[in-house]
Amino acid sequence: MIRSKLLLFLVMISFQTRAQVESGTYNAMLKTILSHSVPEVSIKKLKVMIDVTLLDAREPAEFGVSHIANAISIGYDQFNVSTVKNLDKNTKIVVYCSVGYRSEKIAEKLKKEGFTHVSNLYGGIFEWVNQGNPVIDSNGQSTKRVHGYSKSWGIWLNKGEKVY
Repeated sequence: MIRSKLLLFLVMISFQTRAQVESGTYNAMLKTILSHSVPEVSIKKLKVMIDVTLLDAREPAEFGVSHIANAISIGYDQFNVSTVKNLDKNTKIVVYCSVGYRSEKIAEKLKKEGFTHVSNLYGGIFEWVNQGNPVIDSNGQSTKRVHGYSKSWGIWLNKGEKVY
């Protein structure tokens, strides 16, 4: 059901201009695909959080192109809660992916495993970069490159250099 709604939504927006994407269509898309089943954190709030652990729920190749500094790559397709076994269950965790869908699913799993302070980064790394925040590559160097996931999802990335 969600995939068919998402596909229809993507077809509809594929004809929209960049200005339309920047003016609220992104939020409309997020409201459509996210179930809002875990607390969500805005970019603004994340930037002032202290003692937070960032988990990147994108695949290793995406993480290798760029990621938010200090994030831990946990992947999505092969994710297993044992990946985070060293984290205390009371750790403040913010999970992110490209736009927030995959990270929401991982956050749900973490909550089911007893992690108490888990949030999803609303808008994901695309929104992080779109708001002008820095990302680093696998060598820890600042980069403008961001993995766009796919051409249809890459339309949501308005800043940076898209890599597929």
